[in-house]
Amino acid sequence: MVALAAIARSFHFQQHSLINSNVIGKPSTAGHHWLRPAAAGTGVTPRCKQICAAAQQRPTWLPGLDPPTYLDGTLPGDFGFDPLGLGEDPESLKWYVQAELVHSRFAMLGVLGILVTDLLRVAGVNSIPIWFEAGAVKYEFANTGTLVVVQLLLMGYAETRRYMDFVSPGSQAKEGSFFGLEASLGGLEPGYPGGPLLNPLGLAKDIKSAREWKLKEIKNGRLAMVAILGIFVQASVTHVGPIDNLVEHLSNPWHKTIIQILASSSS
Repeated sequence: MVALAAIARSFHFQQHSLINSNVIGKPSTAGHHWLRPAAAGTGVTPRCKQICAAAQQRPTWLPGLDPPTYLDGTLPGDFGFDPLGLGEDPESLKWYVQAELVHSRFAMLGVLGILVTDLLRVAGVNSIPIWFEAGAVKYEFANTGTLVVVQLLLMGYAETRRYMDFVSPGSQAKEGSFFGLEASLGGLEPGYPGGPLLNPLGLAKDIKSAREWKLKEIKNGRLAMVAILGIFVQASVTHVGPIDNLVEHLSNPWHKTIIQILASSSS
């Protein structure tokens, strides 16, 4: 009886019954308001706080999973995915963010280039070599060694400047640091140079408030990285381009699938 009395004292019973004449026809936002724990002063119950907190939780890559404390949702595309704990060190996390961003952009360009050139090749518009044989093509205007050296110099210069901007944000946007083209790049923050040259449409002029555009970019970049991995595997197994695989699948959708291809390749 003492226990029952203690439980009864911890709840506040309103004078009305289950049907409260003051709230008939009005939606209730407090759930079963006729039976609730008494709250001191505020009228907000602990249960209500728990429900509100649960509703405000950010989405995670696995629903119901508690994300690591160092992934607090402030980064674009942060869904708490870090099974290896690579981002525990704050400095390493900054580097991994930039690395993912650059790989995403390369993957998006790579997927677009492979699909467009493969479509032109299959359609007979141009005699373009298949993408995984393009590197062996001999060009008339320069030999392969020259092209490799030029690419290493240009890419090395761009990557060096990107690293310097990562170490010292804003240093590469100072006047005279890039042949007088600093205004065209408009170094907004590491990883987002912007400016008329790299952001001609002006989609995110204020990079600090451009979270939605950052989220769209990283989502599409992650999808592109998965797609480029699939294209690599597809080329290794089938030895043809992605458009050829798509055309073959559409010709017989029930018997030309990845299951049949893997089964025939392993036999």
